[in-house]
Amino acid sequence: MVLAAGLGLRMRPLSARRPKPLIDVAGISLLDRVLDRLEAAGVTDIVVNAHYLADQIVDHVAARIHESSTPGARHVCRQRARIRVSVETERLETGGGVALALPLLGDSPFFVINGDVLWLDGRRPALNRLADVWNESAMDALLLMQPTSIAFGYDGEGDFLIGGDGRLHRRSNGETTPHLFSGIQILSPRLLADAPASPFSLNLVYDRAAAAGRLFGIAHDGHWFHVGTPADLAQAEAEIARLQPILTAP
Repeated sequence: MVLAAGLGLRMRPLSARRPKPLIDVAGISLLDRVLDRLEAAGVTDIVVNAHYLADQIVDHVAARIHESSTPGARHVCRQRARIRVSVETERLETGGGVALALPLLGDSPFFVINGDVLWLDGRRPALNRLADVWNESAMDALLLMQPTSIAFGYDGEGDFLIGGDGRLHRRSNGETTPHLFSGIQILSPRLLADAPASPFSLNLVYDRAAAAGRLFGIAHDGHWFHVGTPADLAQAEAEIARLQPILTAP
């Protein structure tokens, strides 16, 4: 599932007439970057939620699906996925959006990715690394954690500590931790089986999983960018341009 229903207020004026996930970074929209990664990982069924300017998300997904079937298109070589849009008539927040889409997501664990997250893979694709580590018997949630020391554009205090066994522990007030949540994860549907009927944050189910010892994380070994504002976006594009020759070198 791709979370694309936010208002993107800090990205204005760029998001005043366009949902933040449809804003281009180095010529490719944030949403397309996420969808490309999912398809490259072999995902064949994707749900995108939408609320703010939802019609634009719906139209973009429809155009992408059409492009996928057009010979010579940019995406023609990728694994084609069925992509459906879950339109929310009210803001449900992250947890409420996933809970609403559960009937479309099925009974198996699934990726959940923020529609405005921007990352570059390390030695192996991050989504494949998460899938390899996932342990159904031990985990309800597996989060990709980004080292704060190499999080481009981030100056916060982190989110979780990663224990020696991979379990995550939320930082205490006033504490600084070396990792932040990247916005990329695998969740088990059982974690949302008794979800509230009202809007709620995924933080609610993270805390529930942590209390049961079933919240885990692994550290990302590639680049990650904070793109909350137009200034962040410009800096990220400049950094990607700087990195591209290095990443594509033989």
